[in-house]
Amino acid sequence: MAVATAITGPAAATVTLAGHALHLRPAGTVWWPEHAALLVADAHFGKAHAFRRLGVPVPEATTADTLQRLSAEIAATQAQCVVFLGDFSHAKGSLGDDTLSALRHWRRQHAGVKLVLVRGNHDARAGDPPADLGLQMVDEPWRLHPDDGIALAHHPQAVAGAYVLAGHWHPCVTLHGRARQRLRLPCFWLGDAAQRPVGILPAFGAFTGMHPIERAPGDAVWLCTAQQVCAYP
Repeated sequence: MAVATAITGPAAATVTLAGHALHLRPAGTVWWPEHAALLVADAHFGKAHAFRRLGVPVPEATTADTLQRLSAEIAATQAQCVVFLGDFSHAKGSLGDDTLSALRHWRRQHAGVKLVLVRGNHDARAGDPPADLGLQMVDEPWRLHPDDGIALAHHPQAVAGAYVLAGHWHPCVTLHGRARQRLRLPCFWLGDAAQRPVGILPAFGAFTGMHPIERAPGDAVWLCTAQQVCAYP
């Protein structure tokens, strides 16, 4: 196994990828202290608004929930940069007035934090977010530093000479109990660096859904519970 792992305290786990120590957090984010950067995948802002426009009853206040948790992650890590690994917006027209108002208010609260969006497939359909949200827009794959051995993307894809961190899949694992209980948990899905050097983050948005993983030999899987990140045997 070419990915070194360790537990760091009661909540997070640390993985070493391409020589860089990264912290996997229970919220489904990755903290990269070397760059003071927080990696977030699949926020899907405006998804609930898009569904309501189609007459589909969906949960309320999902944007507020997502932004509150993102603020908590920034406060806990003191992040100076947040990199969204694609699918910031859900669809064209999904950022309605209420959603945009909440995003702008949140942005003013974190005016000193650099925001980068690695465009994903939903972003391609939705178009770039309004300029006043202050996101730097980049295409995949993208690197925080040219010499980093880690490339950031939305789609899980191989990049020559790099370990890739991506989103898109919304990975999860289903746990089964003896009394036929079933529990789905979001997870980090890290491919073996020698055979499949691609890692996938859980979806961060409050209204996103999840997709079961297809684990291969050598993959490392870390489950996200409310309080900690646990290795999946």
